[in-house]
Amino acid sequence: MKRVLATIMATAMTAALFTGCGQAPAQETGKDTTAATTETASEAAAETTEAESPQEQSSASGDVTIWYYWETEGHQKALNHLIEEYNNSQNAVTVEAKYVPFADFKKQLSIGASADVLPDLVILDNPDHASYASMGIFADITDKFDVSTYYEGPVNSCTLDERLYGVPFGSNCLLLYYNKDMLEAAGREVPATWDELLETAKACSKDNVSGFAHCSLQNEEGTFNFLTWLWSTGSSSYEMNSEGGIKALTAVKNMVDEGAMTKEAINWTQGDTMNQFISGNLAMMINGTWQVPTMREEVPDLNWGVAPIPMDAQQASGLGGENYAVIAGGNEDAAIDFLRFATTEENCLYMMNAMGYISSDSKIAANQFKGDEVYEAFVEEMQYAYARGPLPEWPDISDAISLAFNEVMTGASTPEDAAAKAQTTIDGILAQ
Repeated sequence: MKRVLATIMATAMTAALFTGCGQAPAQETGKDTTAATTETASEAAAETTEAESPQEQSSASGDVTIWYYWETEGHQKALNHLIEEYNNSQNAVTVEAKYVPFADFKKQLSIGASADVLPDLVILDNPDHASYASMGIFADITDKFDVSTYYEGPVNSCTLDERLYGVPFGSNCLLLYYNKDMLEAAGREVPATWDELLETAKACSKDNVSGFAHCSLQNEEGTFNFLTWLWSTGSSSYEMNSEGGIKALTAVKNMVDEGAMTKEAINWTQGDTMNQFISGNLAMMINGTWQVPTMREEVPDLNWGVAPIPMDAQQASGLGGENYAVIAGGNEDAAIDFLRFATTEENCLYMMNAMGYISSDSKIAANQFKGDEVYEAFVEEMQYAYARGPLPEWPDISDAISLAFNEVMTGASTPEDAAAKAQTTIDGILAQ
């Protein structure tokens, strides 16, 4: 039976049920989260590797169900292909995948835990990992999986109390995508600062074309994109009611008020935003590595490029990505056997290349994108990519941030009032 701490879950997850990816800079820690470094997790895993090598013949059997939230058809096909390859490679385990929309993923995971109807394996947004690991939902796999060659940041997002509760799937970050023909027609260069972004987006906003947008949903997906504004001021995720926080909210408000950024973005996923861009309805957007394969396939003749996100005081991007997590009390052995198959170099590269991700395994990532100008730009940007959390309470902090920029974009609140309200919530969470 998939057992969880029901009492803890009932109290701790109530506020998170309806809320909407590198190494985090020091100011992003928020408070002491007890997250271990890669070295700690790797040493613990390495100690057991001699006794139980990931390459040993598995005795696992039975069925494994995976939950994931990828909405892009190409991503779904890639995962299904990987599963088919695994199922055909042996006769003891059968894996199947179930799509759960991103907006419903946390809710379904929380309700599933309370009702004891969870899958055996999930692929989830990495800032959410610590929250569920702290509640006993994820299995401790420290002694069962070696992450010694993985990047520190992604491993930290899977680690709690010096124990490993997951495996990084892949990493990504954000850049500015721009339509070269639209910028040329407007007589504008690629913007490098906020002021340049405003003027360039205004110049491109005409004939049913919006100059700029990014996903601004009131959930984690929207927070991921907005935080690039906040971090660029030099403020951390936990400093909304600061000079930088108010400045970031004001900059977004000005973009909307002056017609440079479409307010419709409050209803757009990152996939929706990409679709608007490739349809010619957007001149510029902030989006991630994972959109590249779809764009190259669907609009091979579109003349576009990528560049660092226009900045205020410093260059900043968001570190994205997902982790695998094995559900405690589920078919743990079979789920781990699938993970060992999925994370071999051949299979990892297949998934990363199909999805436009950067491998979290540094040995594999070193050989991924040689000679590809677009992907090399994303790899370069990884050094400026900030992580969200890792913090068990991150979902609630994210909700406060996304509410703030949504209220500002819709005119429901001033930047000052929205920042103050968000800060009250954040301070209360960090004080617990």
